[in-house]
Amino acid sequence: MMKTTSTNEVVLGVTGSIAAYKACEIASLLVKQGVRVTPVLTRSARELVAPASFEAITGNRAITEMFEPLLNPEIEHIAVATRARLFLIAPATANVLAKAAHGIADDWLSTTLLATRAPILFAPAMNTNMYEHPATQANMAILRERGCRFVGPDVGRMACGTEGIGRMIKPETVVDTALTLLDPRCDLDGRHVLITSGGTHEPIDPVRYIGNRSSGKMGRALAREALSRKARVTVVTGPHDASLPHGVDVHVVETAAQMAEIAARLAPEADAIIGAAAVSDFRPQDSLTHKHKRGAGALTLTLVENPDIIATIGMHKRPGQVVVAFAAETDDLIENAKVKLDTKHADLVVANQVGTPDSGFGSETLTGCILDRNDGADPFEGLSKADLAERLIDRITALLGTFVPSA
Repeated sequence: MMKTTSTNEVVLGVTGSIAAYKACEIASLLVKQGVRVTPVLTRSARELVAPASFEAITGNRAITEMFEPLLNPEIEHIAVATRARLFLIAPATANVLAKAAHGIADDWLSTTLLATRAPILFAPAMNTNMYEHPATQANMAILRERGCRFVGPDVGRMACGTEGIGRMIKPETVVDTALTLLDPRCDLDGRHVLITSGGTHEPIDPVRYIGNRSSGKMGRALAREALSRKARVTVVTGPHDASLPHGVDVHVVETAAQMAEIAARLAPEADAIIGAAAVSDFRPQDSLTHKHKRGAGALTLTLVENPDIIATIGMHKRPGQVVVAFAAETDDLIENAKVKLDTKHADLVVANQVGTPDSGFGSETLTGCILDRNDGADPFEGLSKADLAERLIDRITALLGTFVPSA
């Protein structure tokens, strides 16, 4: 993941939606990533959430009025507009979208949106009828045409009690998108990265399955890192806990056979294929059509091998493609990874230790090594999945560097 510094300053504009309280979580998540956050609250937003909350979270004074007495001369719209790397408006009401689209500058936030040359990201939040109104849709089209970005909204239950589109997308997704826009790296621009992620569930009967503890966190970290480098990212994912970043083309599957079919279809057009999914090696030969009830006697399963997705893709890779395999191992990491370099026809193998609390399925960190065909093993210990994703994408980018991007 991008290493953020205090020079990465985000102006967080909070407007008068009932979702304003979620902006506190957005601010907190950004600060945890090392981002300096300058909170700006409109008058309507201050009716819903206190500026002091944002000041406590960010360590910075919240801007609330256009002409308030200033203790810090840096806090004025031109200085902040020039300094900020990103303007994030979350939640973004229909009102602020209309102001921004038509150049209305009647408060600090709308005035500064005219002055900034930083990227602008809106996270809309409003009643479904307001969101779907032709005026709102036209305003969003104008802003998109000018280069503004949008994340969300989501579909769900509104504060007014109705169901529909207009609910602000969850804070983690807003922050993921913001961090992607903050990252200056474009070394995967024009490249297509295909990632398999999550686990697979192989049905025994309509109730039970054979699976594993894969959370999808590694696939999420890889997708986020590739997106931050401006790649086009496709993820084929089995069952998972970790949500995937906004902007990813997602294909959801259940079984290894389904994952194999979709991955094989998408692989030819990808520049890099990363097999981070924990695919079940075996499946029941016959899946029962009814639940096998307790007391009905012993249940005997005959298991057959599932297709080796990455080995198949690696065998048919074209010149210039990079194929990365993951190997979850309990022992002999390097030896097993060396074997998989050949059996998977891979350019890189990530061997990670499983079976310990701080490494493996569901953990936040991993211990293991990255192997390639030239430099031997690159070990890592207790590395966060985000940092491992950055290290691995660095290696993939270097391998792709000598090839022309695919059409």
